Amino acid sequence: MQPRVLSLQPGHAVVQLHDKRRVRNHLNSIHAIALANLAEFTTGLATLSAMPANSRAILTGLEVSYHKKARGTLKAECKTNSLTTPSSNVDEQSLQVEAKIYDTNGDCVATGLVTWLIGTQKGPE
Repeated sequence: MQPRVLSLQPGHAVVQLHDKRRVRNHLNSIHAIALANLAEFTTGLATLSAMPANSRAILTGLEVSYHKKARGTLKAECKTNSLTTPSSNVDEQSLQVEAKIYDTNGDCVATGLVTWLIGTQKGPE
């Protein structure tokens, strides 16, 4: 896929995907799974960049809504302010994070809702 990270700050990521033959489908638009992968990658960057060093995350769900055919260079953006580490009495928590994917006209071509399971890394026993 070769996404390009345009901006990365804790809880915020902007990623670009160029329209290349390898990510196109038979309808001459960017493949649905490439869009899903872009949403997962973007939310993962935003989520992981805001987590403390002793945290871990794993993807547990991915839902993508496709609004129109995706053509041309795309930009995905994810902002999340709801990141917290699990409290001392909770080992893990589920967090839903949204990425919006836009074409060069600024139209939203897809929305990804990604669920991450956030936990605290356990030390060696």
